[in-house]
Amino acid sequence: MLELVKMALRISTDAFDDELNMLIEAAFLDLTAAGVNLFTAATSDDLVKMAVCTYCKLNFGVPDDADRLSKAYDMQKAQLSMNTGHTTWEV
Repeated sequence: MLELVKMALRISTDAFDDELNMLIEAAFLDLTAAGVNLFTAATSDDLVKMAVCTYCKLNFGVPDDADRLSKAYDMQKAQLSMNTGHTTWEV
């Protein structure tokens, strides 16, 4: 997941790996708190990958488009949390 996030952020150095790993973990925790079951969706799911990358773009540095990224992440999280294939909620 780290390499994917680094590619999304256009980062080639390892200097930010600790911070990026922390952001990835925070994204997973945030998605889990929203009811997304990362064990069934797994990190191989492209929707989860996109949400994690968006979260990292939003929270890494000071992005010029923070409002747009925040709305995009909130929408991705909401879509994942409403999709029965990605949630822990009982049907």
